[in-house]
Amino acid sequence: MERSKKIIKTSIIGIVVNVLLVLFKMGVGLIANSISIILDAVNNLSDALSSVITIVGTKLSGKRPDKKHPYGYGRIEYLTSVLIAVIVLAAGVSAAKESITNIIHPSESTFSVVSLIIIAVAIIAKLAIGIYVKKVGKEINSGSLIASGSDALFDSILSTATLISAILSYIWHINIEGWLGAVISVFIIKAGIEMLLETLHSIIGERADAEQTQALRKAILAHKEVLGVYDITLHNYGPNQFMGTAHIELDDNTTAKQIHLLTRGLAAEIFEKFGIILTLGIYASNNSTEVSAAIKNDVVKTVGEYPEILQMHGLYVDESTKCVMFDLIVDFDADALNIQSEVREKVQALYPDYRFDIVLDSDYSD
Repeated sequence: MERSKKIIKTSIIGIVVNVLLVLFKMGVGLIANSISIILDAVNNLSDALSSVITIVGTKLSGKRPDKKHPYGYGRIEYLTSVLIAVIVLAAGVSAAKESITNIIHPSESTFSVVSLIIIAVAIIAKLAIGIYVKKVGKEINSGSLIASGSDALFDSILSTATLISAILSYIWHINIEGWLGAVISVFIIKAGIEMLLETLHSIIGERADAEQTQALRKAILAHKEVLGVYDITLHNYGPNQFMGTAHIELDDNTTAKQIHLLTRGLAAEIFEKFGIILTLGIYASNNSTEVSAAIKNDVVKTVGEYPEILQMHGLYVDESTKCVMFDLIVDFDADALNIQSEVREKVQALYPDYRFDIVLDSDYSD
């Protein structure tokens, strides 16, 4: 709730500033007959609209989970980011069209000292709002605010170019309005494409953040009963809404009661520290006999022959059924099935009486 309030408050401030900038720039642009300043004003208008969409998206994404959407509505924030990117792209295309027209049919611009001062003040305002919005976005992990802040900072640079053009026109009567507008439009389009791609990555599903998974692993390993942590996967249902799974390795003599108390306690601890709903699976570990120790040693040596194998875990030797189980994580660029087959053949040759059950895991996280 506090996060939503911050997003809405920051977006409202952005709307107010951008509307004022639209009025100032549009007035100066029309008086001076400057296409680049008018385009800059249109860009500010699109920024204000983006803030409105951010507010609406935040309100909708904050809806409580229901039977139809038990994971909540957090991913609506990604959809609002897509809309913002589309608006930026449309603004860029429109700017390019107007700029090309101005290059083909140039018009004379007339600036005054007052108009130049207004443009300079607008640059400072845009720079300030950009720094503020991006800072808040990073603090609360809001992709929409970070994108809006970055866009605002970028706009301040482009507005600086507009100011330079206006100064050239005022002092030396050099008209580069159309060309400058074309350059601005290219950067607007580029920013829109980058915003769109970044949001699409989040929608498709990205690799879990390395710092986050390392912090999770460290917290779980702090419990002396845990011998290893593997297969951490995190599913994102909004910028700050995570559900995930992980396997922990325990001694095979651990009782069901001990496992129950440990996993329940760990799940509660992880949610309190990280806000992640984590489900824990169990790998049993045994190294109690000479046979199991020897088999483990030979499996480790065999696996070590393949640099494409990123990790081997969950190894368990069941002497009663003569079965050896373990998981392999193979690099995405390697032929995982072929490597799995080769490893099985090699260890099978060493222990022909045993069956080797090798599972291929995906490289979901570091």
